[in-house]
Amino acid sequence: MPARSDSRTATLRSGTRQSGIDLLDRRLIFVTGKGGVGKTTVASALALLAAERGSRTLLCEVDAKGNVADFFDTGRTGPDQATPDQAGPSARLGFAEREVLPNLWAMSMDTEASLQQYLRLQLKMGFVTRVGPLARMFDFVASAAPGVREIVTVGKLCWEVRERHYDLVVVDAAASGHIVSQLTAPQAINELVKVGPIRAQTGWMLEILGDPAQTAAVIVATPAEMPVRETLDLARRIRDETNVTVGGVVVNRVLPELFGRGEEEVFEQIDTPEVTSALEAVVGGPVRPILDAARLMVTRRRARAEHLTRLREEIDPTVPLSYVPYLFFSSHGLPATREVAAALSAELGY
Repeated sequence: MPARSDSRTATLRSGTRQSGIDLLDRRLIFVTGKGGVGKTTVASALALLAAERGSRTLLCEVDAKGNVADFFDTGRTGPDQATPDQAGPSARLGFAEREVLPNLWAMSMDTEASLQQYLRLQLKMGFVTRVGPLARMFDFVASAAPGVREIVTVGKLCWEVRERHYDLVVVDAAASGHIVSQLTAPQAINELVKVGPIRAQTGWMLEILGDPAQTAAVIVATPAEMPVRETLDLARRIRDETNVTVGGVVVNRVLPELFGRGEEEVFEQIDTPEVTSALEAVVGGPVRPILDAARLMVTRRRARAEHLTRLREEIDPTVPLSYVPYLFFSSHGLPATREVAAALSAELGY
């Protein structure tokens, strides 16, 4: 864990965003969205962008099967992790924070390890091993009571914010089907447990989550029917069922407009047997596949543009929209993460 940071590098700027608060000037950002839209990509890019702006940043993946390590070309280290010669793109991060780049730490959430840390630091219970009645009791309670497992996760994140170990914590959070229960876990426990140290712990968590200057949710979408529909529904649910602010929507994989109306008219003029034959004689190869590919790009972009229009019209007008172009990378890695971070930087005005 890095040394404690008592001051933030960035300052709040008012009036530059619809919300009045710069996204990366917050302290806790949950990045969520429908599976497959690039949620981890955007979370990794936001964390990288914040780190490059000088903020001490922690990137946390909550899915035990997550692949955040792939986005920074890093692997596992430590006594219970892979050795350096085993580290590679497929290696996983551990619960202990690891500095993967200057100003940027990354970790993978482990609810049991988080519970052990909570018991040591908050309830002063000393080290608790995995083998024993406590671990079995936690599994039983987590299965029976709503919000217990989620609050262990959220509590760890809020604790990092409260202790100011980092300027910003970016969470590669649960997908859209589970994020609401994660964000409402402290309130659920608060209503379930009326007195005692556990209820006291939920109070400060709720303050952090409910403060729009500190916490926000970012929803990732793509310009397609189902992701847009889920984004609109999730934005409403977060607004109505949680006390967390939706700080923005990032639309990923937006196709660029390669051809306008003028180019389309040229395509129509070219697409005749006489002209295509003449062109093929000049270039020494087939021309029609190129014309078909151009038409396909125009058709796909227009179809996606309709979904973007719906998103712009139906999303809360106070929620900023950002767009990331379709980047044609064959795999994840630091170069791709930097490209997405650069696109977000341009969109966010950094």
